[in-house]
Amino acid sequence: MEKKTVKKTTDGNNKKSSVINILLNISIFILTAIIIYMLYSIFVKFNFGSDKYVISENKEVASEIIQVDVLNGCGVGGVADRFTDFLRTKNVDVVGIKNYISFDVDETMVVDRTGNEANAKRIANLLGIKNDNIITQLNKDYFIDVSIIVGRDYFNLTPFK
Repeated sequence: MEKKTVKKTTDGNNKKSSVINILLNISIFILTAIIIYMLYSIFVKFNFGSDKYVISENKEVASEIIQVDVLNGCGVGGVADRFTDFLRTKNVDVVGIKNYISFDVDETMVVDRTGNEANAKRIANLLGIKNDNIITQLNKDYFIDVSIIVGRDYFNLTPFK
């Protein structure tokens, strides 16, 4: 008896499976590259800290454009609008007008938000506020240079003269 050898043609299946294997290997390579990049990004963020607050380098010179928000701390209607109109005539960028957390502020204050005291002094001088009423509160969540909290002494300040 003779044995007959039967040749099976598996060229079609081999080609199909080799293409799938190549695509899977490419996918694994791409996913590995993405994971490595993400791990590197986390490493850089924690070691070099993007959360460090950058304080203005030159504290002696006021910025050309100072962004402020005006907060009504006295409770009198229209006071913040009057301050806003006055500041805008002096080329100050007023980006927000709102009420302060309370209406019992006696003296108007200028709050430096970026660490550039020259900006706060410039705003205080424009409004006729004493330098004693300039305080610094650095806050990386604020995107403004200076906050003005209008107190009950508003009628003694420049916008109302």
